[in-house]
Amino acid sequence: TQPATAGENSELWREFTRTSFTHPQIPNISFAGYRFGDRPHHRPVRANVLDYGAVPDGSADCAPAINRAIAAVGEAGGGTVLVPPGTYRIDDIIHIGHDNVILKGAGSGETTLFATRSLEEIVGINRSRYGSDNSAWSWSGALVWVCPNDRYRALIDAIKAQRWPFEGWTGNEADESSVITTITEPARQGDFTVTVANSGGLHCGRRVLLQLDDDAGYGLLKHMCGDVPGTAGYVWSNKDKLLSYRPFLWPVQIAGVWGKRARLSQPLPLDARLGWNPRFTTLVRPVVGSGVEKLTIRMVKTVRPRHLQDKGYNGLVFQCAWDCWARDVSVVDSDNGFLFVSAKNITLWDTKVTGRGQHHSYACREQSHDNLVDGFFIGRFTEPPTPGSGHHGINVEGLSSGNVWSRGLMEAGTFDTHRGLPFANVRTEITILNDGSHGGSANAGPLYGARFTHWNITVVNGRAGCVKIDHVAPDSATAGLSEVTEFGQIDRPDFTGDLRSRLESYGNPAVRPANLHQAQRRLRGRI
Repeated sequence: TQPATAGENSELWREFTRTSFTHPQIPNISFAGYRFGDRPHHRPVRANVLDYGAVPDGSADCAPAINRAIAAVGEAGGGTVLVPPGTYRIDDIIHIGHDNVILKGAGSGETTLFATRSLEEIVGINRSRYGSDNSAWSWSGALVWVCPNDRYRALIDAIKAQRWPFEGWTGNEADESSVITTITEPARQGDFTVTVANSGGLHCGRRVLLQLDDDAGYGLLKHMCGDVPGTAGYVWSNKDKLLSYRPFLWPVQIAGVWGKRARLSQPLPLDARLGWNPRFTTLVRPVVGSGVEKLTIRMVKTVRPRHLQDKGYNGLVFQCAWDCWARDVSVVDSDNGFLFVSAKNITLWDTKVTGRGQHHSYACREQSHDNLVDGFFIGRFTEPPTPGSGHHGINVEGLSSGNVWSRGLMEAGTFDTHRGLPFANVRTEITILNDGSHGGSANAGPLYGARFTHWNITVVNGRAGCVKIDHVAPDSATAGLSEVTEFGQIDRPDFTGDLRSRLESYGNPAVRPANLHQAQRRLRGRI
C-alpha cells in the first residue's frame, strides 16, 4: 500500500492506491502496452526497400518489393526495413508475419504508402459468420497487416473460399488449442499465482492462453459485470452472438514455476472459479516484437460507404500479435484506421486518423487485451457523411479487457462500447467533440461490463452519450468529466437496480492525477 502523492485530489485514486489489483470500479491497467508500457529498442537496418525494386514516386506497384524486403529480414531473424522518403504505390497488402521486424519510414510527413485497392478487390468479399450480408471488412483486416504467417495465410485462404473464419487466438474454427494443464484451486481477480494440476508444460516466459468456460447460470458473464444485482434478472439465453464468444480467452506469460504453483507476469483480470473449468492452453503462435513506424498510409479517395458495407480501405491491423507497436503513423481516407483483433500488449504512439471519415477510427475486438493507444488524434472529417454511413470513434467490444486510450484529441466520433461485454477498460485525458454513436447488435449482450473508467474527459459540444457512464455501466467510474447533457443517441442501462457506479468531480475535468494510466504505472513501480 502506498500513500497518495502530494497534489492528488481524487478520493477514487486514494482508494485505488490501497486496493490497486482489486478495486471494484477501477481496473488495474498498469500492464497495458508493449512490454507493459516500455519503449522498443532500436534495431539495425537490414534492408532498404529501394534495393528490392521499390520506387518512391508513386508510379508503380511497390507492394511486391516491400513484402520481399520484409520477408528477407524476417527470415534472417529480424531488423529494420527502411522505407526512405517518397510515395510508394501499393496495389496489394503489406504483410508482416515474422517476429522482430520493423517497417520504418522517414516520418509520417515524409514517407507515404498509397493504397490503390481495397481488401475486397485484393482478397474478395468477406462476410460475417453470423449470417448477415454485412461486410466483415467493416471490422477486420487492413492494407498493412501484422499477423503471424500461418495465421494470415489461413485467414486469407478461408475468406477466398467463403468459409468465414473466426479471427482469434485459436484458429479459423476456434479449435487450434490444446490443454497444457488445469487450475485446481480457485483464484481471485488480482492474484498473480495459481495452483495447477501439472506444471511440467509451463516454464518462465512461455506464452499461454487462460481459458474460462461458463456455468449453466451464466456465472462468468455475470462476474464480468461485477455481479451487480441486475445481472440476475437479465436475459442471457437469447444473446447468441455474445454466447458464441465463450470461452473467455486471456493470453498471459508465465513468470515462474515452483512445484505446482505458477506465477503470472500480471494479475488475473477475473476470478478463476473451478466451475468454469479454468485451464492453460496453447494458442496460435503470435507475431512478437514487430512494429510499424514513421509513415502515412493513404487510401485512394473513394466515397464513404454505407454502414457495415465497407470495402476494406483499412489502415493498420495487429492480429494475433503480442508485444508489437506502431509509432508516428497516420491513416488518411480510410474505412477503418487502426485495428486490434485478438491483440495483446500492443502500443500505438502518436497516431492520427484523418480524411473523409471512417467507420471505426480505432477498433479493439475479438478478445484483445492490455493494449495502449497513447497520444492519438482523430481529425474533423474533410467531407460530409454519406447518407446511411456511421462513425463510432474509438471502439471496444468482444470480451476485450485492460485496454487504454490516453492523451487523445477527437474532433469526431464517440467512446464506442460496441456491446459484446467488454470490461475493465479505460479512457483518460481525452478531449472530444462527441458526435458519433455506439454500435452493436442486441444479441451481442450488454454494452458494458464492470470496471470501465472515464478519467479527465472534456466534451467540447456538451453531449453525454457514451461518455458519462455512471448511469449505464455496472461497477464503473466516471471522474473529472466536463458538464454534459443527454441528446442524440441516449443509452439505457442493461441492468436494473443499483449499478454501484461512481461519479466524482463532475463538471471539473481536472482530477489529479491527471492521467490514470501514467499514475498507475508510477504506482506499480513503487509496489
